[in-house]
Amino acid sequence: STALPLGRAVEFTKTACRAPRRSLYSRGCGGESPDDRLKRSPQKDVQALLYRSRLSIGLSGFLRTPWCAPLKVKHGHASCRTPRGEYYKNVLSTRCKIHCKKGYEVEGHHEVLCMANRRWSGNYACREIRCPKLSMPANGGFKCSDGSYFNSRCEFFCSPGYTLKGERTVTCMSGKTWNGGQSTCVDIDPPKIKCPNVRDKTAEPGKLTVRVTWDTPEGKDTADGILTDVILKGKPPGSHFPEGDHKISYTVYDRAGNKGSCRFSIRVRVRRCTPLTPPDNGYMKCDSDGDNYGATCEFFCLGGFELQGSKARVCQSSMTWAGAETTCIPMNINVGVRTAAALLDQFYEKRRVLIVSAPTAANHYYRFQMDNLQHAQCGLDLRHVTVIELVGIYPAQIGRIRHRLIPPGLALQLRLLLQISHNSYNMVLIDKQGIDKMRYTFPITAAELFATIDTFPLRKEEMLLQQEAGQTCQS
Repeated sequence: STALPLGRAVEFTKTACRAPRRSLYSRGCGGESPDDRLKRSPQKDVQALLYRSRLSIGLSGFLRTPWCAPLKVKHGHASCRTPRGEYYKNVLSTRCKIHCKKGYEVEGHHEVLCMANRRWSGNYACREIRCPKLSMPANGGFKCSDGSYFNSRCEFFCSPGYTLKGERTVTCMSGKTWNGGQSTCVDIDPPKIKCPNVRDKTAEPGKLTVRVTWDTPEGKDTADGILTDVILKGKPPGSHFPEGDHKISYTVYDRAGNKGSCRFSIRVRVRRCTPLTPPDNGYMKCDSDGDNYGATCEFFCLGGFELQGSKARVCQSSMTWAGAETTCIPMNINVGVRTAAALLDQFYEKRRVLIVSAPTAANHYYRFQMDNLQHAQCGLDLRHVTVIELVGIYPAQIGRIRHRLIPPGLALQLRLLLQISHNSYNMVLIDKQGIDKMRYTFPITAAELFATIDTFPLRKEEMLLQQEAGQTCQS
């Protein structure tokens, strides 16, 4: 090194002593006492000045090295590497990494460098971690303890009538995700519907059904209140229900497809009497169901029989039959009456009368007619026809109803009453009302006779009744 002149050394010493006390030279100048200076030899004093001058030149270069502002990381810290040691954390070329505490993340540069312009190479900050915003569930919502920030706990809830599907609570994690999926509110409660209370019903007289009415039930949904149409299974209100038990159900659906239903039964009762049976040698016709309250049964006897007892009986509310028991007994024709009219009155509304008149029993028309009718007795009975024969000329004439003889005087009255000639063949057909329906002057076949009788209005009704009763002629 080059030695300095003494005058220069003294000047340097004075300059150095004027430095502030906090400088590196303060202890060597103002810190010495006057006694220390007197004790020091001139030679040593010069050497000290030379050493201190060299040190002053090195420190002056160091003080001029650029320094950056100290790093301050809110909610975190920085770890730095510097070329001049750990103590100098913000000198030129210092490189620092930014670290954030849990729940925070670096925003900006993760690493900064102290540059020659005394500034750090980038901006940085520790920002609180934030998860994506949760979607508001339809028909529900959620409440959070700290919004969408780290460690915030959110709890989902649903509107009345809806049930939560998914996690009830979720928490914002350090990875900026929620620890559960998106929850939804679903409608799983079935709608409510209440059926009416319909009691047992009893049929009216003569009826087998009951008209039953009720108010159509309305459904109620606990969620959004919107329902589909009410679906009915069974007869609608206002229908006529027959005897027995009938099940009715109503079903409704909400918009989520949940089903609600209710059921009720209708019991229809028909009061009934003990069933009647047709009399022997007869049949009956009943309206309605034949034995229900208000039903009427009419009785009829076969040909050759007459009715005794009640012609019609009615089932009463006490479930007993009105009238007397009905029977069919063999018809007893009184041929001992005094007039022809009295004789015919016995057939009124009971039987038809076919009168066959001939001057003699040898009359071929008469013989043909009687032979033909004899083989058609079943058809005559089925059509309620009684044959009266008048043969001969008064006073030798005779009358006959099957095997019973009619006195000559009564036979004569019949011819006179009906204006039947006794000199020629005649045949007269009288219906049940006593009306002269047909007259013939020649014989006819049984088939022709039956065809004529079957056209009578009353006979048509008889045919229906006989068909229902299964009465036919097999021959």
